[in-house]
Amino acid sequence: MSKVAHIIFIAVLTAIVILTLIALSYTGFSYYNTILEERFFHINHTTLKPSGIFGHGLGIIGSLLILIGVFTYIVRKRSRSLMRLGILKYWLEFHIFLCTLGPIMVLFHTAFKFGGLVAVSFWSMVAVFLSGIVGRFIYIQIPRSIEGRELSLSEVRDMKTDIGDIINLSDRLDEESYNVIVESTKKRVGVYHENIVMRFFKNYSEDKKTFRKVKSVLKRNSLTQAQYKQVLKLVKNEISLNRKIDRLVTMQNLFKYWHVAHLPFAIVMLVIMLIHVAVTVVFGFRWIF
Repeated sequence: MSKVAHIIFIAVLTAIVILTLIALSYTGFSYYNTILEERFFHINHTTLKPSGIFGHGLGIIGSLLILIGVFTYIVRKRSRSLMRLGILKYWLEFHIFLCTLGPIMVLFHTAFKFGGLVAVSFWSMVAVFLSGIVGRFIYIQIPRSIEGRELSLSEVRDMKTDIGDIINLSDRLDEESYNVIVESTKKRVGVYHENIVMRFFKNYSEDKKTFRKVKSVLKRNSLTQAQYKQVLKLVKNEISLNRKIDRLVTMQNLFKYWHVAHLPFAIVMLVIMLIHVAVTVVFGFRWIF
């Protein structure tokens, strides 16, 4: 998938989620905004209540989307026979899409009223959704191959280049500028802070200052626009690799701990969801079947 096609793919998925949320909110705003004691008398109660034709349908479709999103990604990730069936990164993005759209539908299925055992499943779903956002942030911090495979520290280090050998502009760069550029891309010791979040932002801030300094010294030299952009691109890439090397091990460890939190909530949600479906069927709620 080309970069443009990927952008369109993400834009379409995002648009579907946003439009679905807007449509459901618009359709049921009056009903959901009515206090629980008076909903029975609302004109749309029969349709929008959890057991209604529309509300029940949202629950079924939302649950199916979650199940499809969870199990297709797990199968694609663990099955060797499916390794060539699309890049794992795209499967993850589709997994996130389904597991965002599904919970939205389930939320409207509940008509914003949940209690008892189902409440445990609902809040587990919320925990899975929120932890998924955190997991996505951690995931994108870990360098990966084009197929989505996690790269090792040695593989990331091998991606670095000696920018001094690449930049063949010595006749156009003064010595000070050349040294600033070379030094900016060398592996540095990260700014230490006990708080990992603060450490991340401090290092990010330092990298921004370094990049601004490189831009400043380049402007003092007689470079063409193409050469200027080429050097900036190389420097930006090397600084990015340095940042990834700095946080690679930390992010890998965080990702392991994240699974410990994400997986149990997902299991609790799925188990109670299945119990809820079984009880619903036993009591004769068949939707349109």
